[in-house]
Amino acid sequence: MSVIAEENVRGIGGSVFKEISADNDEDNQPTEIESLCMNCYQNGMTRILLTKIPFFKEVIISSFTCPNCSWSNTEIQSAGRIQDQAIAYTLKVKSKQDMNREVVKADSATTRIPEVDFEIPPYTQKGSLSTIEGLIDRAVAGLEQDQQLRNATAPAVAVKIDEFIDKLKKLKEGGFTLVIDDPSGNSFVENPFAPQKDEALSVSHYKRTPQQDAQLGIKAEDEEKPSNDIDCMRNEVLTFNTNCPECNAPASTNMKIVQIPHFKEVIIMATNCDDCGHRTNEVKSGGATEELGTKITLHLTNVSDMSRDLLKSETCSILIPELEFELGMAAVGGKFTTLEGLLKDIKDLIVSKNPFTCGDSSTSDRTEKLKLFGEKIDKIMAGEMDVHIVLDDPAGNSYLQNVYAPDPDPEMTTEKYTRTFEQNEDLGLNDMKTEGYQE
Repeated sequence: MSVIAEENVRGIGGSVFKEISADNDEDNQPTEIESLCMNCYQNGMTRILLTKIPFFKEVIISSFTCPNCSWSNTEIQSAGRIQDQAIAYTLKVKSKQDMNREVVKADSATTRIPEVDFEIPPYTQKGSLSTIEGLIDRAVAGLEQDQQLRNATAPAVAVKIDEFIDKLKKLKEGGFTLVIDDPSGNSFVENPFAPQKDEALSVSHYKRTPQQDAQLGIKAEDEEKPSNDIDCMRNEVLTFNTNCPECNAPASTNMKIVQIPHFKEVIIMATNCDDCGHRTNEVKSGGATEELGTKITLHLTNVSDMSRDLLKSETCSILIPELEFELGMAAVGGKFTTLEGLLKDIKDLIVSKNPFTCGDSSTSDRTEKLKLFGEKIDKIMAGEMDVHIVLDDPAGNSYLQNVYAPDPDPEMTTEKYTRTFEQNEDLGLNDMKTEGYQE
């Protein structure tokens, strides 16, 4: 077996993960290692490439081929940081076309198909970049692997597995639900209709449980008893150490309680990275969930509207009816910014940082469609389009500045509404018991 020098692994004078490129760069070549084939037990070749996919993240791509038995295998592993929240994708697969959707499945993700009571537990498969059809084919191949041995030792079990394999193969016609639940937040399911909302795909972010943190190897820090002196906290900026979400270098996060005029108290957190210059901010509501949801509609009539202060909570969704665009809750997180800043974040999320707009995953139609959407966002920010911005927050913790305050704003309407059962379920209010919970 060949020996890899340390300088080849860690890189010399630069990052370990090189930008992916079509150029014949010597520094961007895969590392080849002679390895044992687990199919024929002779030596094959493993190729490992540490690369950085534009607008996505750092990944480790590995492939194995055996010249003796022609067996091959490919894997992809995320080399980036574990995300702040877990993520769950639920996709209604209705046709064969949906089978071609690209899927990034991390090894910590759980894959379920409820219709056939099928589940792939976490850490039983390596991470992969595939399609929905590829996920099913991989599951079928895994079940078929030891069928000859089962036919000889346990024929009844082998028959049942054959019947289940037939059920999985029939799923390729569509008509089932695919659920990918990833505590690390590093899995992804393609939305072919981006930037429009995909009615068949729902994405939800949630807080990990202590058990999931333990599985991911995250060590919970010792919690300190909270201070009862709220007045002191209002006048103090708290600082704690964290890692930069872009380069993963040590950084610092500042946190402060702020009172927004004509609204309520919020908690603003800002992260600054001295290494790469990355800056980000996040806003959390400092109060309770309101009794009624809030829907704010602003008619943009002048470019000066772009300077309005805006507070978007994590539970707030954004709609632009003229563009047939809807962005679900938690997509861009909680933010305290201006209307222009929010539109720039939407453009970055949908266009600039979309992992399927470049490389082999991109198509000319999709790229052109997203480019046209980005141009429309630019026109809105320049005041050249007559549109409405709708902030729909079931928790009632979002805010848009009224420049005519305390008088009503003629171009802005604020509607209070009663939440539906589904919205209460998303907020975790249906199972919350605040009275008589000791009984």
